[in-house]
Amino acid sequence: MLDNHAPGTICIEDIEVGMVRSRQKRVSDRDIALFAEVSTDHNPVHLDDDYARETIFEGRIAHGMLTASLISAVIGEQLPGHGTVYLSQSLRFMAPVRPGDLLDAQVKVLAIDHAKRRVTLETLCAVGNTVVLKGEALVLAPSRKFD
Repeated sequence: MLDNHAPGTICIEDIEVGMVRSRQKRVSDRDIALFAEVSTDHNPVHLDDDYARETIFEGRIAHGMLTASLISAVIGEQLPGHGTVYLSQSLRFMAPVRPGDLLDAQVKVLAIDHAKRRVTLETLCAVGNTVVLKGEALVLAPSRKFD
């Protein structure tokens, strides 16, 4: 059968426990401003230096969901890739992400249910050696049988 999936997409038939994919992105002031517009979350801890300095973070931070969106990019583009459907995602925010931080998102396969095409993924984001977000995702993976 012809495989019509995008390069880099891993179909359920080829996914293995332990597979890992990752992506890096430097978080910019523009990213934070654009995310505020898209999400309509204009909390000043993200956008106002003077306000943010007076918070427990002592400076501006990126939106937590902006950080989490990099996990979505790994899942939707690499593991499993195009055609993946998110079923659930748990998130635990461990530390702030600041403008200028290099964010590293990683996804690791924990379990596979071939009959239901479901894949359980460990998800995490780090800045350097500091884990800033961790969680678990359940996704419906693409399959060559449904091309």
